[in-house]
Amino acid sequence: MLIHPWDSVQDDDEWRSWLSGHDFGQLAVNGLPGEPPWVQPMHFRYDSEPGRYGQVIAHLARPNPMWAALEENPTVLLSVVDDYVFVPGPWAAPEGTPAEHGTPTSFYAAVQLRCTARVVDDPAEKAELLDRQVAHFQPEGGTAPVTAGEAPFGRLLSGLRVLRLEVTDVRAKFKYANHKPEAVQNRIAEGLARRAAPGDAAARTHQLRRRARSGTTT
Repeated sequence: MLIHPWDSVQDDDEWRSWLSGHDFGQLAVNGLPGEPPWVQPMHFRYDSEPGRYGQVIAHLARPNPMWAALEENPTVLLSVVDDYVFVPGPWAAPEGTPAEHGTPTSFYAAVQLRCTARVVDDPAEKAELLDRQVAHFQPEGGTAPVTAGEAPFGRLLSGLRVLRLEVTDVRAKFKYANHKPEAVQNRIAEGLARRAAPGDAAARTHQLRRRARSGTTT
């Protein structure tokens, strides 16, 4: 994706903090020769690591058709997008110009994790990683642990495969018009607050947060 300087992250903490609140994305895997890429929506657990980009844990059904392509090329991309809204043109019109001359645009936050995938088929390791995933999504408990060869879930292990994705690079973008003049930013923020549609509050929060950190007033 294109990342203009004004849309780039201000530091690694920005994307890490945002990603910590997200656990659903799309895994893109290079297709076999002559085939398009595979794109798999999935839940995942992201574990940050000091001094490293961290790792992602996920699991998919064994019949999933992407396994051959993934094993051919383990370099994959996990894309996570959220906090997106449509900004009407009149909100973004430069000062002194007719409102209808404003350019409509999109606001969104996006983090793309480039990863090296390792497929896990060992029953004991799969069980441990599945329990870690469940602990993330269901910290209150309530589901029996997974133990290879034991009820209630041991017999189901053969029907799925676990992915450990080592994150090797990160591209992050927060597109919230923070390069625009102060008057335009104010008009957009007011428009988002007034419209109050799904996503507007989160987008406005990003816009104001990034504006405060950058000190943009021009």
